[in-house]
Amino acid sequence: MPPSRPLATTPLAGLPTAPNGLTATVPRQLVHRASVAETFLTGAVATGTDRFDVFAEWPRTHQLLVSPDRSAYQPLLVAETVRQAGTLLAHTAYDVPLGHRFVLHELAMTVRPALLTVGTSPAEPLLRLAVTDVTRRGGRPAGFRYEADVLLGGTSAATARVAASWTSEAVYRRLRGGRSASDVLALPAPPGLPPAVVGRASAADVVLAPAAAPGRWRLRVDTGHAVFFDHPLDHVPGMLLLEAACQVLAADPVSHGRTPVSFDCVFHRYAELDLPTWMESTRLAGPDGVRFRITARQKDSTVFECGVGTERR
Repeated sequence: MPPSRPLATTPLAGLPTAPNGLTATVPRQLVHRASVAETFLTGAVATGTDRFDVFAEWPRTHQLLVSPDRSAYQPLLVAETVRQAGTLLAHTAYDVPLGHRFVLHELAMTVRPALLTVGTSPAEPLLRLAVTDVTRRGGRPAGFRYEADVLLGGTSAATARVAASWTSEAVYRRLRGGRSASDVLALPAPPGLPPAVVGRASAADVVLAPAAAPGRWRLRVDTGHAVFFDHPLDHVPGMLLLEAACQVLAADPVSHGRTPVSFDCVFHRYAELDLPTWMESTRLAGPDGVRFRITARQKDSTVFECGVGTERR
């Protein structure tokens, strides 16, 4: 396979090339965000064949991605930053046209909560990213796998592995049977659990509603949420499903409020807005019971599943 870029440090599509030159975020279109406030990347540079450094800045406060007491960055922020990094590189290093639709297939992540603390200034993580496999269709990149090491102050605070693909708008429309954000009507969001039960400060950020069976919740999808639905979508976004997994862990009495430290997620199919989604939690066998399997189902199909490992006590 030919390299996507020559060796040595190479600027990407006019982006800043050094941390001291990072005075603004990257164009929000390159990370598929409508809001500059939800764009966390500030630049990127190629360091070798399919190797990149991606620069970011994390806010000290955020309604969803920073803990309610403003002391810690949430795992969801790590996941979103890693997602944005892959999207940025797809457009700037692998020549994926703007307007192509991206599909997240897999996300595995391990975090070190003790290192994800909010300081006296915004954190500036460095993502050391390696693309490990590029799939091609018609001679052009159609998807890739990549690994990311998220460094804070030179220390690894998280690692992640991602598999994603992309397709043109026309192909996407055919795959979706013509469904679009303008013609899919989302089900009304049911009343959610109390915010404190799921570790949130605001009722607007609660993504779980109670269900009749223990270990089961209904996904609460609010298409007006400014973070999850930063722009109109025709399906439930992957980051919402990941947040639901975190809230399931907080709400499930079996987990006893354990802190999540690892996620191994598979996105099997699109979660539709006009179907109810049911979240289920199962404690996996083990000597200390520190791992859980969390699934999202629509009708008889599993649309998402995530193994969550928790901090040992």
